[in-house]
Amino acid sequence: MSPRQIDPTLAPQLLRAAAKLLAEEGPKALSTRRLAAEVGTSTMAVYTHFGGKGDLVRAMVREGFSYLNRSLTEVTETADPVADIGALGWAYRRNAREHWHLYSVMFGGSVLSGFSLTDDDRQHGRYTLETLVGAVARCMAADRLSPGDPQAVAHQLWIALHGLVTLEFGGYLVPPYDADACFEAQVAGLLMGAGGEPAGTQASMVRARERRA
Repeated sequence: MSPRQIDPTLAPQLLRAAAKLLAEEGPKALSTRRLAAEVGTSTMAVYTHFGGKGDLVRAMVREGFSYLNRSLTEVTETADPVADIGALGWAYRRNAREHWHLYSVMFGGSVLSGFSLTDDDRQHGRYTLETLVGAVARCMAADRLSPGDPQAVAHQLWIALHGLVTLEFGGYLVPPYDADACFEAQVAGLLMGAGGEPAGTQASMVRARERRA
């Protein structure tokens, strides 16, 4: 008899279902029996792919950052690096909306009560910043931002954008100060604070908005 083939789609299904259970019902809902039932498989399949709940949560964190990195690296570099930063921001928000169950797990929020991320887990996703750091460095090289530390500016943008997404998910941002309006003002303000010329920065943000589709 030939060995039974492992379904390559099963692990991603389990990760998405686990993140959904955590986000919607909390950690008590994340049992192997419940997870297997959600996907229509056996509890043994859960243990085959993930040794335990801790490994499952860590896999969710890595899966979430993998989606984020894919979204950011798909943003095309252009001759306008300021617009590229705006486009990266739109991509970050779009990824968060499309994978919101994983997004809430990636940053180790209260949804993980009972499951502890290690320092390595928390630092794992930093590689996703490199695309933004590169765009900031190109802005500085093109005199669109003042000379400085691209890592520091990228961190400021990341912190601000993560806060905006958190408020957006919570339903706190409503017209006329909805998430889109606040996002553009926030990014433009940070870039102008880093030395960006106001009119040129605003024009680049318009170009970034036009690229978001």
